[in-house]
Amino acid sequence: MKRFVIVLLLSVLGLKPYAQVPVKPEVEIGIVEKLGETVPLDLKFLNESNDTVKLGSMINKPTILSFVYFDCPGMCSPLLDGIADVISHMDLSLGKDFDIITISFNTNDTPEKAREKKVNFVQKIKEADRSSWFYLTGELSNIQKITEAVGFRYKPTGLDFAHPSTIIMLSPQGKITRYLYGISYLPFDVKMAVVEAQKGEARPTSSKLLDYCFAYDPKGRSYTLQVTRLMGTFTLILGLFFVAYLLISSRKKSSKEIKE
Repeated sequence: MKRFVIVLLLSVLGLKPYAQVPVKPEVEIGIVEKLGETVPLDLKFLNESNDTVKLGSMINKPTILSFVYFDCPGMCSPLLDGIADVISHMDLSLGKDFDIITISFNTNDTPEKAREKKVNFVQKIKEADRSSWFYLTGELSNIQKITEAVGFRYKPTGLDFAHPSTIIMLSPQGKITRYLYGISYLPFDVKMAVVEAQKGEARPTSSKLLDYCFAYDPKGRSYTLQVTRLMGTFTLILGLFFVAYLLISSRKKSSKEIKE
């Protein structure tokens, strides 16, 4: 009877009593963290001045790496604004303590578009530091190599792209040391990421919990609580506690009957 109840509960919760751990599905759109790996430093891109630059020549200090496309109607502009805002509130100096590289993953974007986009988002930053935020465009092969190297997965959807929103911290040697998710960031978090990158220390991302609990609303340009997902998780945990309660109660009852 006890076994039947447990199997029934597990079935209701959508679980299999003796199932193996499921294989994690391939991420089509999102982030596959590759902490500790080094980005390909030989890739070439065009900067906002239409000069060809090699990635390795630009990364010589802790570097914040971000991916956008310039006609994005959703997360890209809030992401860039979030970067500019946190930089303006940090006690570290852009250009001295760290650099920023933003790469467009749309091959139709041009250095001219990059230059226009940059003007929009460097207004919060000291004029002397603005040259240390680089906006790059490039060929498809190089874009695919760098996005795959950092685990940034995106997908064309008509004229637009479905993509994640994150910044990636690189060490002066190009090693991936931290992922920070979302479109706004705390100065302390970014400062710590810069300090860790300088030391070459790769750290796991605790903010992935927030990414699980919240979803970005492109219309409202904000994150909303994913109630359905949280309720499902809560129901699962509650069910597991109930199963545990049944097992403990059954054992106590059996022990009592044996004593009697």
